[in-house]
Amino acid sequence: MFGKTIKQKQYLLLIIGGLTALLLLAVFNKTMKVTSTNESCSSCHIHPHADATWMLSAHHNTRSGVSVNCVDCHLPPKDQIVKYHTRKGYHGIHDLYVYLTSDSAKIDWTEKRTFESAKRFVYEDGCKKCHTNLFPATLNTLGAESHLKYLRDPENTSCLQCHLNVGHYRGKAGLTGGEEVVSGTKVIHTAATEVRSFHTFDEKIPGTSVAFKMIAIPGGQFKMGTFADEPYRRADEGPQIDVVVDSFWMGEIEVTWNEYLAFFNATSSQGRKEAVEVTEINKTDAVSGATPPWGAPDQGWGKGTRPAITMSHHAAETYCRWLTQVTGKKYRLPTEAEWEYAARGGTNSAYFFPGSPKDYETDGFLKKIFGTDTTVINSYVYYSENSPSKTQEPDKVKANPFGLKNMLGNVAEFCLDFYDPAVYSKYPKALVKNPRGPRNGMEHVVRGGAYNYSAKDLRVGRRDFTRTKDWLVTDPQIPKSIWWYSDSKNVGFRVVCEYNKAILNSKKNQ
Repeated sequence: MFGKTIKQKQYLLLIIGGLTALLLLAVFNKTMKVTSTNESCSSCHIHPHADATWMLSAHHNTRSGVSVNCVDCHLPPKDQIVKYHTRKGYHGIHDLYVYLTSDSAKIDWTEKRTFESAKRFVYEDGCKKCHTNLFPATLNTLGAESHLKYLRDPENTSCLQCHLNVGHYRGKAGLTGGEEVVSGTKVIHTAATEVRSFHTFDEKIPGTSVAFKMIAIPGGQFKMGTFADEPYRRADEGPQIDVVVDSFWMGEIEVTWNEYLAFFNATSSQGRKEAVEVTEINKTDAVSGATPPWGAPDQGWGKGTRPAITMSHHAAETYCRWLTQVTGKKYRLPTEAEWEYAARGGTNSAYFFPGSPKDYETDGFLKKIFGTDTTVINSYVYYSENSPSKTQEPDKVKANPFGLKNMLGNVAEFCLDFYDPAVYSKYPKALVKNPRGPRNGMEHVVRGGAYNYSAKDLRVGRRDFTRTKDWLVTDPQIPKSIWWYSDSKNVGFRVVCEYNKAILNSKKNQ
């Protein structure tokens, strides 16, 4: 009798345990189902306009009536059981923490819409689960080429590169209005500024109300490249060479949208196809300008005095030719030597201001906990730590010793030279005067830091280069545009004006 009682208790416990497990499983499944609804997502994950833009998107407002939900894009597919539940738990805890501890009004939602940010919370396995056929009958030639590239090189390509805005409608944007955006005076300049001596001056673009400052940079000698022991030094930054450059003028800031739109308005090839543009570009003495861009070239961040971006190196050089034509002065992109000489401003350290890259770099466990003092660097450049992931107006930073602003931040800048990683070792051992880089090449030098660079990548001697093919992946045109980069938004340019002492002397005597 006693043994039967024990067994009965064991069975009872087993039944209770089983029922409890089933109940917990049911509660778990119900919780997972409820917390996977759009209503649940929006109740905690507060994002202004997210619901409205989703309802207007190609993933909801469809002809077939099929609607994609939040979890279809922002979680792995449910058949990936472990990954689905772990990522759901991670995102749920993260969003709840942000909801309880942060002010949603202060979150930079624009930054969340970037490709770099979206990769962290959009799962391509979800894309491929629905889009099982990457080559439907309705796919155009460009789409087929892009999907082939995706299949051949999945590590370096992404659905988001071309389809970033399909989940949330962002509106149709372009170079809206094609109009000059000018702050302050609207006085139309009738002539360019006449310069009779080597001094800083404000250049005026005739026929517009646009003017910009050109800083007189006296020529001199400096060591080009970086010291062998400079922190974060790269192989293409040496060996150091002794260089002398002649005097020149350089733009105080990068070419702004005010200036670039003046060029676009005067020369743009509205309606002309890229194929025609390529064949006709050199048939006339008149400067033929850019075709309309695909999308919003300013990324919706604003124009005005922000640096102009997304134009190609070819477009930047064409702008310089046009500026030369309308002002009567010789404008061009800076050589790499001129750029570094101007950026250093007579200094020879990693930056033109006090501090080492190790002082300001925020990588590392301890720095993430205790932080680092970035007061000095923040006063001179816009970079990843003080820009809200986009370009900024240039008036809030200090100038370098030559009076140039944002040489190391806001956007990186095109140079005239072709890029060669070993070019420094190919120059003569003696003093090199006005080096111009390789005679030919495929890509051009890019110098300076940008709004999305960390401190180590803002060093004066750091070198970079254009990546034309990669920067045109999402351009839908065939052939690709020679005027606009569809996938580069942190590179612009500033101009130099050549100083010709003989011409200035002749003007004085007139």
